[in-house]
Amino acid sequence: MSTIRMRAALLALTGAGAAALVACGSSQTGTGPARSSSPSAERALGTIVRLAAERVMTADTVAAAKWGTSRPIDDPSREKTVLGSAASQAAKLGIDEATVQRIFKDQIAANKDVQRALHAQWQEHPADQPTRRPDLATQVRPVLDRVDNQLLTAIQQAQPLLSRPDCDALIERGKATTVQAMSLDAIHRSGLDQALAHTCPAR
Repeated sequence: MSTIRMRAALLALTGAGAAALVACGSSQTGTGPARSSSPSAERALGTIVRLAAERVMTADTVAAAKWGTSRPIDDPSREKTVLGSAASQAAKLGIDEATVQRIFKDQIAANKDVQRALHAQWQEHPADQPTRRPDLATQVRPVLDRVDNQLLTAIQQAQPLLSRPDCDALIERGKATTVQAMSLDAIHRSGLDQALAHTCPAR
């Protein structure tokens, strides 16, 4: 996904696309728990989906930074730092640590899966290979830090919905809206699925 396309997709979500994400959680026609949830919690759940998509899209830049180098896709030290920071912030925000760890592990795994898929694609199709090598420290990590901080806030606000029976359905609606708004291709759709795989705890 090109930088221009990525920026256009994000702009779409900050406008009408973001509104659609909110609507997807509150437009159910039946009766039951979904009708009694707070609008703010539903907005937060939509925000989790949007931020997960943003995080998945950063994998393009990370993959380009590592392409043609000896840097591995797996970075256990960095992953440990991200998870440790998330756990520390979760404690300050009063968020269940297990929930945060579950969600952030999926976010990290999704980013790596997209990187691997892109490297495989570039290997098979040389014309698609990146022509420049971005700098992770200045072009990626600030974005990830922002997304991660916003994600923690959204998790805090969405906590009442995460344990509800219709949590998965709300996530699926948000994903459908996000995929359309961002025009995600198969690689990034798969990444988004992985990033949100355990947002709602298994029942």
